[in-house]
Amino acid sequence: MQTFVVAGGCFWCLDAVYRVLRGVSDVVSGYTGGTTASPSYEAVCTGRTGHAEAVAVTFDPDVIPASVILDVFFTLHDPTQLNRQGNDVGTQYRSAMFYTDDEQKQLFETARDRAAEWWGSGITTTIEPLGDYHEAEDYHQDFFNKNPGQGYCMAVAVPKVNKIRKSYSEYLIS
Repeated sequence: MQTFVVAGGCFWCLDAVYRVLRGVSDVVSGYTGGTTASPSYEAVCTGRTGHAEAVAVTFDPDVIPASVILDVFFTLHDPTQLNRQGNDVGTQYRSAMFYTDDEQKQLFETARDRAAEWWGSGITTTIEPLGDYHEAEDYHQDFFNKNPGQGYCMAVAVPKVNKIRKSYSEYLIS
């Protein structure tokens, strides 16, 4: 099993998308990339903690290749938007990849370069060493599946899930 930690807007959307993929065994929403110890959702939302809303995606690379996990990341959000995704604005919504070792760093750099082929040269995604990963509050875990009719989920998460279903159908849970 491998785990990648990525951030690209609200973690509810990232969580919703990765949960529909075969080979993904766990998705944990959390906060990383900042300096505040034990941040809360409310603190992260201020944009003053330095943390990004992120997900730790654990997957079996024998079922779904690491390159697909990373290509999904670059498909489901707009990595050319600096410190935002749509109406979600602030450094907590930045596009970032957090590596644990040199091998992951290289995989992330390669994926970012591959994404530049369709996004162009304006990618703002940072590649940062993973520091402490703070698991988000329980109500954020698997939020989309627990709250499918919630307004944000309907307006923002559903289109992202549908986009991945269309683009990566061979990797969907049946």
